Amino acid sequence: MAQNARLLQWFDFLQDPKKVAGFQRLCGVEGIFAATAESASKRPLSNGSCSSRRRAGAEGESQGLRCKGHAAAPDLELKADCCERLSNGMVPPPDPVRRRKGGGEGPPLPAASESSLPREQRAEQERSKKPERRNSLTGEIGQEFAIRNKFFYYLFSFGTELGNELFYISFFPFWIWNVDADVGRKLIVIWVLVMYLGQCAKDIIRWPRPSSPPVIKLEVFYNSEYSMPSTHAMSGTAIPVSLLLLTYSRWQYSFVFGLFLAVVWCSLVCFSRVYLGMHSILDVIAGFLCAILIMVFFYPVLELIDNFNLTYKYAPLIIIGLHLAMGIFSFTLDTWSTSRGDTAQILGSGAGIACGSHVNYMLGIMSDPLPDALPFIPPVITVTLVGKALLRFLIGVVILLMVRAVMKKLTIPLACKIFCIPCDDIRKARQCMKVELPYRYITYGMVGFSVMFVVPFLFRSIGL
Repeated sequence: MAQNARLLQWFDFLQDPKKVAGFQRLCGVEGIFAATAESASKRPLSNGSCSSRRRAGAEGESQGLRCKGHAAAPDLELKADCCERLSNGMVPPPDPVRRRKGGGEGPPLPAASESSLPREQRAEQERSKKPERRNSLTGEIGQEFAIRNKFFYYLFSFGTELGNELFYISFFPFWIWNVDADVGRKLIVIWVLVMYLGQCAKDIIRWPRPSSPPVIKLEVFYNSEYSMPSTHAMSGTAIPVSLLLLTYSRWQYSFVFGLFLAVVWCSLVCFSRVYLGMHSILDVIAGFLCAILIMVFFYPVLELIDNFNLTYKYAPLIIIGLHLAMGIFSFTLDTWSTSRGDTAQILGSGAGIACGSHVNYMLGIMSDPLPDALPFIPPVITVTLVGKALLRFLIGVVILLMVRAVMKKLTIPLACKIFCIPCDDIRKARQCMKVELPYRYITYGMVGFSVMFVVPFLFRSIGL
């Protein structure tokens, strides 16, 4: 019992949002609401209102005077004085004229220029930011925050991008087209398993994100999802560790160097989720451990899975049916959120990559290297090599974006028409499983198939 109580205390300690807020302060993140609360008594209010002033009313009652109120003629001087005390460069609401003491009209009020502000206020405005992307479900913009240490801000912003869609749609194709397609397709099998199980675990456990305040949300795009475990931490662990395991016996390089890169990659992603206020320390630790546990179970059978995907005659039908069934199951776990679409997107990409690999193998395009050819020696980096790789990447990404755009235009209206769902509001229509699942699954299935078969086939055809 004592051990269970101690364990629960540790869980509470690691899940405490104050620890997240403390880490953010340590790294130079400060909420605007905190700064306002501390200095409210020292400077004029920053929201455009002035402090209440008391005066004797006609009925002997005290009333607070506000800038936006309609004052009588005797109060105009007080009103003008109040409105001139606005801080942070704010001006009164749009008003074409400025009243004089005696009533009358005058020239328009000039806006306070940025250069006329005190130096401290200008510096505060430069440091203040808002999350770059709105919440994908609610449209929430998020609160303002101030960055005192730009190095940590850009470092952890980069770290969290290692677990976002932009990274996946850039890294996996580049690796497959320019480095090693064999490692790429196996890596994607691990990635799909880890991400799918992580998303399902979130919807089963249903723990909320760290509360704000005290936590400052530097990112709100995924704020509608549940928190436990961190799928960013899971992918940020599974991808570099899998790369190390898959490439060490296949490519010639120092194991210490590979291990160092994996540790740095994993640490950047994990710490970034706490820094951005999206996960508690417990969420991140759980994500790391879940990824390791999944790899312990599935990595030993990875070769069997890959061999089945390549060689079995009816593998594409089984792959498509299995991934689709997994998607339908995940959609039944909870109400719609961004994780629903992400799950269907991941499953569709995995199915497309597997089907593309199967077609390559059946056409004799894919051939494993002889054991005597291993390990590969990394080529010497030259201008020609880099230029050719970048050209492949740019051409391939353009094709993928075109495929995604065309499939999106086709699948959403088609799904709405088939299931009789109004498509006037696309955002609302996509919150229905009957629209979101086929759209994401078919669209990103075609993107994955293009990554593995269509684009490499084009490169071979043009000699690139």
